[in-house]
Amino acid sequence: MPIEDIRRRIDEPTSVDVDIWREGAELGLTTLGLSEVHGGSGRGLDDEVLLFATFGQHLATGPFLATTLGARIAAHCGDTELVAKISDGRALVGLAQLRDDGAVSPDGFKGTFDLIDAAGAGHLLVIAEDGAALVEATEFTGVETLESIDPGIRLATATVTSGRILHWVSASVDPIRTRALLLSAAGLAGVAQAAADMATEHAKTRVQFGRPIGVHQAVKHACTDMAVRADAARSQVYFAAAALQAGRRDSDFQVLAARISSSRAAIDNGAANIQIQGGMGYTYEHNAHLFLKRAHFLSHLVAEPTAALAEFLEQGAPQ
Repeated sequence: MPIEDIRRRIDEPTSVDVDIWREGAELGLTTLGLSEVHGGSGRGLDDEVLLFATFGQHLATGPFLATTLGARIAAHCGDTELVAKISDGRALVGLAQLRDDGAVSPDGFKGTFDLIDAAGAGHLLVIAEDGAALVEATEFTGVETLESIDPGIRLATATVTSGRILHWVSASVDPIRTRALLLSAAGLAGVAQAAADMATEHAKTRVQFGRPIGVHQAVKHACTDMAVRADAARSQVYFAAAALQAGRRDSDFQVLAARISSSRAAIDNGAANIQIQGGMGYTYEHNAHLFLKRAHFLSHLVAEPTAALAEFLEQGAPQ
């Protein structure tokens, strides 16, 4: 998935290249953490986190998060046909994120939703605090396309007055929302790392007045700060994955900490990278702005930054 494909497909209704998506699905990218009984690889959450961090580093396009979690819901509910379609790349799952007005429960859903990478998806993932659902895409009518800040992600909106749930999994059975927060945090940590690497490489190779710009303290200190932020975010994401996988009492707290720290690191590093790139960093042709845009988009997935912070503070430090 070369980053240049984001620009190549800018006018397409979907950012997904079907052939590449199916190749990735056949490699197991959407079912890495799914049990082998259901056709997955049976890997741990830590491996999924590493995968999603790599997605972030390379600005991978497509609804990987929603499809990965959607496969888990389908497997829990015994929908083997849908799991099989996801496994071989025939089925994609988009994300439907509820705005403030509405509700989601096992009995149905209503409200105004942001539809993320839903074009071409037969089902959408809807996440609530007490569970998560798969719904058929046909439940969303009157879909209005919106302009996305990230050219690699498609955005739309729709209002539903009374929608039907196809499959529902409660948080006590599988904490889908918590997994979504963690995997999005991993993607953000990957973005933070990529931005730091890009800036550092430029500082080493860009020569002005006969010297690399990285010899100047203002540049080298900025690169160091970026590296520290990326490392801190990555470390917290890894620890949160280990905590959630081990069933620690503070796992929710650690996941929220991972999401908050990686969000801040990705946004700050994305901005600093553009600054270090100089005049070229501000142009559309340069890739620097794509990392900052992806950081902003991912930071609003599943939970708004302010909501995640409020939830984090409400829980308080583990005893």
